[in-house]
Amino acid sequence: MSKNKFNLYASLPTEKINSSTIDIDRVSLLEVLKKLNHEDTLVPKAISEELSSIARGAKIISKTFLSGKKVFFIGAGTSGRLGVLEAAELPPTYGVSPSQFVAIMAGGHSAVFLSREGAEDVYEDGYKQIKEKAARGDTVIGIAASGITPYVQGAVDAAREIGAKSIFVTCNKKSNPKNATVRIAVDIGPEPINGSTRMKSGTATKLILNMLTTSAMVISGKVYKNWMVDVKKTSLKLQMRCERITAQICDISPEEARALLKKTSYNVKEAIVMQKLSVDLKKAKYLIKKHKGFLKDIIE
Repeated sequence: MSKNKFNLYASLPTEKINSSTIDIDRVSLLEVLKKLNHEDTLVPKAISEELSSIARGAKIISKTFLSGKKVFFIGAGTSGRLGVLEAAELPPTYGVSPSQFVAIMAGGHSAVFLSREGAEDVYEDGYKQIKEKAARGDTVIGIAASGITPYVQGAVDAAREIGAKSIFVTCNKKSNPKNATVRIAVDIGPEPINGSTRMKSGTATKLILNMLTTSAMVISGKVYKNWMVDVKKTSLKLQMRCERITAQICDISPEEARALLKKTSYNVKEAIVMQKLSVDLKKAKYLIKKHKGFLKDIIE
């Protein structure tokens, strides 16, 4: 490794020494936990300073989703795995198509379970993935705690070339990729364990991704008050959630909600509109389409 590259990596915020935990190997277990807990409390404050950028990113995601285009999460290591988690959880929660929210992991599917750290160093691989899979109008969310991951930089550059938007999520305030549409950069301070970005950086990234997608779904009509009214019945727990949401909003018994949902194949929105407006399924479908899924505009 060249001296310049060595100095570059040594200067990263994620590689700095944390003076608050320098003695973490020689204090009691309870003190270890107190130190870790304190460091975690610093993350939300750092994120609060980037809310305007997160809002810009959420609007882009919503527009991409509503236009039927795709949103890609791409990263390496912990960052990549958090993107995989986000893409996997959106379909059952908000009833979106898995084909619209896609995760790309440096090193391929196997790297989700078994680390392939060197995969993050190949700019061309990230560039190629987006060139091949994304298209104009899509959105690429590049996730890189350090802010200098070549694989993610390649993906962001490719997005610009094909006419896609890009959101760059990092824990390095100095990182500012020239081709990123929106940059979300938080300063969460050095990791408790030097360089372990699965800790505060991972927590910050998870919170940011949650905020991006949740707020995007809210402004896309996927939430009524704070109920996930497009939840899919893919498990017993989610079936019961469908029944509970319908019963609560419509002020009916769980048994009545269950009978109503069976008529809609467990489509919560359709069941609610039918009950609240005393209309049939065909009319409920029409109203939901007319109002672009915003339940408040239909039943209030």
